[in-house]
Amino acid sequence: MKGKRSKAREAALKGLYQWKLSGEDAATITSQFGEDEDFQKLDRDYFSRLLKGAISEAQKLQESLQPHLDRPFSELSPVESAILLIGAYELEHQIDIPYRVVINEAVELAKLYGGTDGHRYVNGVLDKLASRLRSSEFGKPS
Repeated sequence: MKGKRSKAREAALKGLYQWKLSGEDAATITSQFGEDEDFQKLDRDYFSRLLKGAISEAQKLQESLQPHLDRPFSELSPVESAILLIGAYELEHQIDIPYRVVINEAVELAKLYGGTDGHRYVNGVLDKLASRLRSSEFGKPS
């Protein structure tokens, strides 16, 4: 059973996908999601933080991710790019969440919604980004 934050990440992925295809803003997307009864079962504050943050900082997050990609960000699938934006946002702003949790959650989303080996790609990119953004966590024994 998924926790409320996992459900929030999944909804944020769907919201970012919608944003990438339609260009609608976070407020419009959030109000549309609010009409769904499943929306009541997730951490709505966290969903909102992820969606708004990833959209408002999309350019900065893409620039942060780009050195770790094997192609331009614009050439990624909409699903993988949305997952990477969420993961990058969490790594930069949700320092209370261990980097391994951020990466594992992103990998699970990629397994559910991404291409065949998309989860491996997401894992590799976010692991490299985490080693740069969260270097202090890498020095700690598990």
